[in-house]
Amino acid sequence: MQVEDRKLRITGWVMSGLVIAFMLMDALMKLLALPVVLEAGSALGLPGAAMAHGLGILLLICTVLYAVPRTSVLGAILATGYLGGAVATHVRVGSPLFSHILFGVYVGALMWAGLYLRDADVRRLIPLRTRHRP
Repeated sequence: MQVEDRKLRITGWVMSGLVIAFMLMDALMKLLALPVVLEAGSALGLPGAAMAHGLGILLLICTVLYAVPRTSVLGAILATGYLGGAVATHVRVGSPLFSHILFGVYVGALMWAGLYLRDADVRRLIPLRTRHRP
């Protein structure tokens, strides 16, 4: 493995690790149905602990799939859908743009950037080009 490829993979795993840690924390908070989760959910129009548990399980599944290299692309796709739902929910209730509505976009961008850097197959599938080819 080339030094540059190794650096990309390490950087990708660091970025992915941040996303994984955040999503695991969020899933655990939902599974425990902490009061802060129930209050925030209520403000968003989500009904109670049953909804929090369901979202926690769904997020945990997405996170585990994303963390495992063989299923990381599937996990990223599913987590992107989950985050899109969060964005749509915040748009629906009129949350602030940069701190609430776009937060799912920030997490999703970091998630995909981490996957892009740590997985050469993803880099081959979505090549970044620095100049136009005729």
